Amino acid sequence: MIFNPKSFGAKADGSHDDTNAIQQAIDKAFFSGGGRIVLKNGVFLSGTIYLKSNISLEIDASACLLASPDINSYGSDTHHNRYRNEPELDRCFIFAENADNIELCGNGIINGNAEFFPNSNNIYRPMMIRFLNCRNIRLHDLRLYNSAAWTTAFLDSERIFISNIDIKNSKNYNGDGLDFDGCSHIFVSGCSIQGTDDNLCLQSSSLPVNDVHISNCSFSSVCAAIRIGLKSIGSISDVHISHCSMKNVWREGIKIECSEGGNISDINIQDITMNDVSRPIFILLNNRFEPDDLGSSLELDHIPEIGTMSDIIISDIIASDSDEMRNTHYRFDDDVMGSPKFAGIRIDAEKNHPIRNLTLRNISYKFIGGVKLSDIPNEYPEVIDKLIDCDILSSENYYPDWSRASFMDIRNIIGLNVRNIQCFAIYPDERRGIITENVQFSDNSDNL
Repeated sequence: MIFNPKSFGAKADGSHDDTNAIQQAIDKAFFSGGGRIVLKNGVFLSGTIYLKSNISLEIDASACLLASPDINSYGSDTHHNRYRNEPELDRCFIFAENADNIELCGNGIINGNAEFFPNSNNIYRPMMIRFLNCRNIRLHDLRLYNSAAWTTAFLDSERIFISNIDIKNSKNYNGDGLDFDGCSHIFVSGCSIQGTDDNLCLQSSSLPVNDVHISNCSFSSVCAAIRIGLKSIGSISDVHISHCSMKNVWREGIKIECSEGGNISDINIQDITMNDVSRPIFILLNNRFEPDDLGSSLELDHIPEIGTMSDIIISDIIASDSDEMRNTHYRFDDDVMGSPKFAGIRIDAEKNHPIRNLTLRNISYKFIGGVKLSDIPNEYPEVIDKLIDCDILSSENYYPDWSRASFMDIRNIIGLNVRNIQCFAIYPDERRGIITENVQFSDNSDNL
């Protein structure tokens, strides 16, 4: 059954508040056993919308669902952002909890109205979509533009199907695209994502993440394209990523971090093309907890033991730089993201907790180069076990902001298998090309 919010008083003129009319249509459909809520012919201005089971919210190509510019239009009962010290991102535009069989679709636009929310880390800014403990979610054939914070947050949910979504989130900090925390059975295909933070993120604040399939997507980010981890209290496994492209990514293309205990394993990434990506591959196994650091889980209140990372295959990667990569890149005015001395493939772990069984195969990397030894410090820090030496400065994601090797720096691996690695610099670089330290190669590996 189709329900039209205009039948409940929606004006669809972009200036009148249509929240109540849209919600009445959803509630009517829900109590009728389910149905389609169709927005057509106009701009529907709204605050928080609460989706429910067996509801399809369809934004027609003739319509735009526009987020209210008033933060008071957004409910305070839409769960919370799970990053420590980011309560200003708790509110959201479209919310569902404990719902089954929900859909967002329609070839139209959902606009987060980011211009009306300050670009600040301490002012309330609503996320666009948050689904908590939901099952059988379908998100397809939509344009998700200008979120004031993250575009999506899928939390503790399963059977998520996302296809043909165009995301542009470049107005504010925290411009994430698709974020999954504690989710399983995830299928993402045919999406284009542009933003100021992680384009696609897999994390585990507690529940495991598994059975993930990502294919035929394009990514462009001021920060990272694909991020697996940081939040890794639970496990992340059985992840398959293929046939994707990345362009103008000022930090990492493929970023895997196990930093809060837990386990990351059985990751297969293949057939990725990268153009102008500062760090094509970044992998880190460590432990961290800083009470004032935005990068720690709200659920974590102590430094965890170092977890485990194993059985990762990254293959068929073509990464190439243009002269654009001679520049230092910023997020907005003064937030440095990357530069030639920062770039390169970097894989690291604490020496007593090595990464196990890592395969790098068929990788071609054309790096901008041009770095002189006088541009970087002599000493390069190790990854420190923070349970043992919590006050020693440790090598991690944002530190150091330089690389000691021009192409690849790999430390503390047991079972490294490399095959057919080709690297060259466009401009002469004074650093060593490839550095391996405390690495045990597998029996059938090539030498580096």
